[in-house]
Amino acid sequence: MEIDALDRRILALLQEQGRLSNADLSERVALSPSACHRRVARLEKAGVIAGYVALLDRALLARGTTAFVEITLSGQADEVLDTFEAAVARIPEVLECHLMAGSADYLLKVVVRDTEDFAQLHRQYLARLPGVAQMQSSFALRRVRETTAIPV
Repeated sequence: MEIDALDRRILALLQEQGRLSNADLSERVALSPSACHRRVARLEKAGVIAGYVALLDRALLARGTTAFVEITLSGQADEVLDTFEAAVARIPEVLECHLMAGSADYLLKVVVRDTEDFAQLHRQYLARLPGVAQMQSSFALRRVRETTAIPV
């Protein structure tokens, strides 16, 4: 799919303000509302716009502590990876799980209330994940920058 400068401007604006009305969006990109709507619908249909979400304030929801967990598995067979990934997908506190190249096999981004809550999560879920040979956790002291916006 060809994405031109106008599409990029639409995508940038929607990443900043996902609830922007079509009328406001079309005005900001200098398009008629119908032409703007067609472009957004085309971007949605092509999967460039994968969905819309509400971003929540973690601290206000008592999830102000972020931990990053590096996990090394005991093996690299597809079955080991699949079993591990299925188990991680069932832990709601895990916001992200990435298969890595480097010293660890996986990197997890976890949100919890505090270190005590993390200790409980570790005992109940993380320590019981299948195929884990080694695990190392680090806590974020402060969020310096966080965005969901992809450069377009």
